[in-house]
Amino acid sequence: MPRQPAREIVGAIANGFTEFPTPLRDEPADGPIHWPGYRSARAAAEERTGEKESVVCGTAKIGDVEAVLIAFEFGFLGGSLGQRTGDRIEAAFAHARDARLPVVSLISTGGSRMQQGMRALMQLQRVARAAALTRSMGIPQISVLRDPTTGGGWATLGAGADVILALPDAQVGFAGSRVRPAGSPEAYTAEAKLEWGQVDAIVSPDELGVTLERWLRLLTARSTAAAPPPTALRPASLPSTGWEAVQAARSPRRPRAVEYLDAYFDWREDVSGDRAGGVDPGVACGFGWRDGRTIAYAAQCGTPTSPAGFRTAARLVQLASRLGIPVLTLVDTPGAANDAAAEQAGAGGAIAAMFEAVATASIPVTTLVIGEGGSGGALAFAALGSTWVAPDAYFSVTSPEAAAAILKRPASEVPDIANQLHLRPQDLVDLGVARAVVSAKQG
Repeated sequence: MPRQPAREIVGAIANGFTEFPTPLRDEPADGPIHWPGYRSARAAAEERTGEKESVVCGTAKIGDVEAVLIAFEFGFLGGSLGQRTGDRIEAAFAHARDARLPVVSLISTGGSRMQQGMRALMQLQRVARAAALTRSMGIPQISVLRDPTTGGGWATLGAGADVILALPDAQVGFAGSRVRPAGSPEAYTAEAKLEWGQVDAIVSPDELGVTLERWLRLLTARSTAAAPPPTALRPASLPSTGWEAVQAARSPRRPRAVEYLDAYFDWREDVSGDRAGGVDPGVACGFGWRDGRTIAYAAQCGTPTSPAGFRTAARLVQLASRLGIPVLTLVDTPGAANDAAAEQAGAGGAIAAMFEAVATASIPVTTLVIGEGGSGGALAFAALGSTWVAPDAYFSVTSPEAAAAILKRPASEVPDIANQLHLRPQDLVDLGVARAVVSAKQG
């Protein structure tokens, strides 16, 4: 697929683009390190692209949401970052802060500009500082990884964004194509980055404008009101025994997290991965639209939660907290993954990160236990003082089977232990663990 020029992709996704009037700094014709031939290379790039630099920056509306756009022009010296590129990007972020507008970076770059030496590489510090200042003000940032997104462009604007989208088959990686080790070309693709938890979604060019509009709506709708707990998805009587509660929660007919999310939201967009190489398909995280406002969600889907799942959920809660968006968490796990792979991947630290994210959130967090609430792996997703429970769910210090093993009691006593653990929904309310048992919607 041919690379789209910067202005062409802006025109395809946005309306009313107004470019920022960024003055060009004075610099020697052959650049700060007097690179032979740099002047003629720049002149050829200007003639070929009609641009004065490798980025085009301005404001436009994507759908109904105004945003600051930073669009890279790969045809201008490979979309490389030089001093004047840094000037433009820094000015774009400053405008975003002044006007409190979200930032969308449409990236296509080979990295820093060799002909400017360390002066070019230092632009990454300027970009990182500008992005961090903007982030600290609660202004969302979205990156779109075009082909290629490599070097410092990937390691700052790309990988550092709140939501990372990528075009199909885009080259993505810190190492550019000419300096990579031989072999494994598939590692430097958007698809690999999605699999490894470093990209949230692959989006086709035809769907990019609509997808960005949805994300911008979601991320700019601040709210101070807590998310209401979902209603139960099916009528269910409260269990008479603890073992009955465990069996109800483990029933294959019980509604799962995706069913709750689909019923709760008008529409939603998922984030994916922990940004550190891991994805847990048993944890669904993202932002959804409900009754005219945004609510973030982190939902366990019934499997043991891996370290990547805890880190992804913590990332989601921290992002929502920074953007001023309330969070809904759904608890449903037999417990945290506890095999050797989970220990190697840092299970303890990942669980601690989720506990901290929920405990320190500056926005309200609402929790509904929809199935199994297995020990600390479930509790990490639960909000203290703001937890509800479905009638076909339970919450326990550990599973009845694990409790029997810990207490050195025979398996035949597991049902009795379930009763002794006081894990039924009504027990949780009596113990002050849950505020109430939710009921199914009538009618």
